[in-house]
Amino acid sequence: MADNTLWSYKEIAAHIQVQPETVRSYRKHGHLPEPDLVQGGKPYWFADTIRAWGAQRPGGRHRR
Repeated sequence: MADNTLWSYKEIAAHIQVQPETVRSYRKHGHLPEPDLVQGGKPYWFADTIRAWGAQRPGGRHRR
C-alpha cells in the first residue's frame, strides 16, 4: 500500500537522522529527488519517495 503522506525537510531529517539544514543542502546540491509537491513555495515529498531514495543513497541502508 502506498504511503502518500507528505514530508517536509523536518520529517525527512528525522527519518534519515540528520538536521533539517543537511536535507536542505542535499536538495541544493541535487542529492534529493525533485519534490512531489510545492505548496506556498515549500517543497514536500511523499514518504515513499524518500524511503526509496534513502534506501539507495550511500550509507542509507546502514543508518536505521
